[in-house]
Parts: sequence; structure tokens; C-alpha cells
Amino acid sequence: MTDLVPVQFHVNGRAVKTTVPTDLSLVDFLREELGLSGTRLCCGIGVCKACTVAARRVPTSQAQPMLACSTPVALLQGQSITTVEGTGSMERPSAVQQAFLDHFAFQCGYCTPGFVMATEMLLGRLRALPVKRDQLDAAIEDAVGQHICRCTGYARYHQAIRAVVLAEKGLVTA
Repeated sequence: MTDLVPVQFHVNGRAVKTTVPTDLSLVDFLREELGLSGTRLCCGIGVCKACTVAARRVPTSQAQPMLACSTPVALLQGQSITTVEGTGSMERPSAVQQAFLDHFAFQCGYCTPGFVMATEMLLGRLRALPVKRDQLDAAIEDAVGQHICRCTGYARYHQAIRAVVLAEKGLVTA
């Protein structure tokens, strides 16, 4: 029998207070308990990055990538989690989501939530510390280079990310 532990955290700005089994993964909790199906379970071992969400240990901290397939909910005490649902909607996609659509960046879309979240966190880092134009491709590669896409490859994702970064003033310096 699995032990149960109480935990309090936030998901997309909503307070969550619950008791969970110590081995319950965040991806299963998001999908089964909160009905948030955007975060994908693909490899189940944190390699493909399709399950990436953004995590803040304190509200003012920079968001960091968290692999929802391999993170137990029991370890989220006090954290703030943002999923792909927290970035935009079908009616009002985020700038990142719109750029992915405009550049036909994905085919099946299974990996897209992980790419969206990694790109959103890249934008956050660039707002805090802009990069020189000649360093942008390396920053994009650092953000999404380990994400796996089996359909379209990566060129369109990179083009979309580059476009959304360059469209926002102040993220890239001369």
C-alpha cells in the first residue's frame, strides 16, 4: 500500500490542497484529478520532454522546467506550476502558440505542449536577461534542443521561436 501525504500548491494560478499517494506523478494528477489533458505522457522517463511544465518554487522566482512524468505530486509543496493550459486558449492562443500555428511547427501535436512550455520559459529568461542577436540561435537550442519531435523535425519550431522572440521588443540586443 502506498503512503498518502498532504500537499498544497498552485496550478495555473489555482490553489490545490489535496492528499496524494507518494508515487503519484504530476502528469497523472493533472490529467486525472484536474482534467488538464494538455500535458502529455509520452516516454514516461523524462527523455522526450513532452510533459514539460513550468515550476516556480516561490512566486517571484524564474520558472524552471519540470518533467511532469517523473515528478511526484508529493514533492510540490508550496510550488506554482503552469501547464500549457495556463499559457493561452483555443480562443486566445498565446504568442508562442500562435507562432507555432503560423509556422506550421507541428504535425501530430503530441510534443507541442512541451515545446510551448520550454519556449514560454525562454521568453521569461530573455525578459530578465536579453541576449545578443548572434546568441539567439544558441539560446533557442538550449531551451528546446533536448525536446523530441518525431513528425516534423525541428526547423519549423526553431523558426517559430525565433519569430516570437524577435517580435517582442527588448529580448534581443544588437
